[in-house]
Amino acid sequence: MGLNSPASWSPIEYATPMLLTRPAEWSRRRFPSDKPEHGYPEGMLRLGLPVIGVSDLPRAVEFWTAALNLIADDEWASDGWRTLVGADGTGRVLGLMASTSPIEPYPRIHLDLFVDTAAEQEAEVSRLKELGARDVDWDRYPPNPDFVVLADPDGNRFCVVDLSSAPSGG
Repeated sequence: MGLNSPASWSPIEYATPMLLTRPAEWSRRRFPSDKPEHGYPEGMLRLGLPVIGVSDLPRAVEFWTAALNLIADDEWASDGWRTLVGADGTGRVLGLMASTSPIEPYPRIHLDLFVDTAAEQEAEVSRLKELGARDVDWDRYPPNPDFVVLADPDGNRFCVVDLSSAPSGG
């Protein structure tokens, strides 16, 4: 437990999608789970949101909003940034940032997208490919993998994980 943390406070339970760093001119829009009365200690560091570097921002917005049923929000929108929010009003989910960095063939950080069954995994992989995802020639699959590695239209790798086959799954 950190200093001045209530005994009941959990960083995972109260983590809310927020940027860890942002220009001073960006406003901070709050979501219901972001309020101190929900038990989150005011002013403490919290997990932001995953940010994907992309070379074609409009194409990335089109892919990720369709893939995850998200909406491109106007908050902080610029030529180099888009915030994607939950269509159900859950707040910030994913950031897309213009980048000229090369794609990492074996990224240390990536997105895992979950499904509950092998049939769902097969259907979602097919749907994502129709949206522009590509197969990745992944040479690091274990025997009987519970995941499929794909790349978004920019080449960023992500996984579709069948939770029923995962080590902690069904």
